[in-house]
Amino acid sequence: MIRSHIVGCGAYLPGNPVSNAELARRVDTSDEWIQQRTGITQRYLAADGELTSDLALQAAQRALDHAGMKASDIDLIVLGTATPDETFPATATKVQAGLGMTRGAAFDVQAVCSGFVYGLSVADSMMKNSMAQTALVIGAETFSRILDWNDRTTCVLFGDGAGAVVLQAGQGQGTPADRGVLSNILHSDGRHHDLLYVDGGPSTTQKAGFLRMQGKEVFKHAVTNLADVVGESLAAAGLTTADVDWIVPHQANKRILDGTARKLGMSHEKIVVTVDKHANTSAASIPLALAEAVADGRIKRGQVVLMEAMGGGLTWGASVTRW
Repeated sequence: MIRSHIVGCGAYLPGNPVSNAELARRVDTSDEWIQQRTGITQRYLAADGELTSDLALQAAQRALDHAGMKASDIDLIVLGTATPDETFPATATKVQAGLGMTRGAAFDVQAVCSGFVYGLSVADSMMKNSMAQTALVIGAETFSRILDWNDRTTCVLFGDGAGAVVLQAGQGQGTPADRGVLSNILHSDGRHHDLLYVDGGPSTTQKAGFLRMQGKEVFKHAVTNLADVVGESLAAAGLTTADVDWIVPHQANKRILDGTARKLGMSHEKIVVTVDKHANTSAASIPLALAEAVADGRIKRGQVVLMEAMGGGLTWGASVTRW
């Protein structure tokens, strides 16, 4: 059977890190307040005029370089983002043009913080149906553009960035020992819209709006839903938590990461954590963390890597891959 192999990773963070102390100069907050509640010490913010497509293009090119490939080798781009450059066209098509890719297809997926997992699932499905042979899956966000900087409960949580992977179709035997993506599980529940949303859009206010969140309620749903979908994805792959070498989760905040690990009964040493340095970068957070763990040698050939996320919608999902 066809298996999608991750053969390259890339990441891009704009500008210089903005510390909690720097943020406290313009927001009614403090380094202690932020760290105690989130574990975040800094974040990166896009410069004026720097777009989501700019961040995505940088991450995509680095992923291609890591894979030893050129844009002409790619026949699919799937970009997860909740902060596109424009209402339309898809930001992925701007990345396509920036890379000089003139064949195949490019489109966006909107599942907020679950966007990368959703995008990976879409690309993997298309490969299994022989609709693509080599794909870029990107998560890219400029969340700083939709933050209410007068709301200290939300604006301190997020940052900007982009991460990307190159997927290439390969062969497998259809067993848990295969290399490549072994399972994808996706969920959503629109009844919980009001827990995490943006109060604007082209069909409502014709303005982008600001992010609004009921933090305590999101936390409750995140810990339960993420633990459940991790179990589902491992069962679908024919594996158990004991088989997992690394969890690369959506980097929402440290409390959600710790709570999910406790519920799963998994060691914190198996969790890749970057939220302290990157803050919550929504759809970009998993590929950013993945790229870091690959670059520093933590993730090695043959290891089982589990990626999971939950975002506004509510949406949530998980993917299991053998490196």
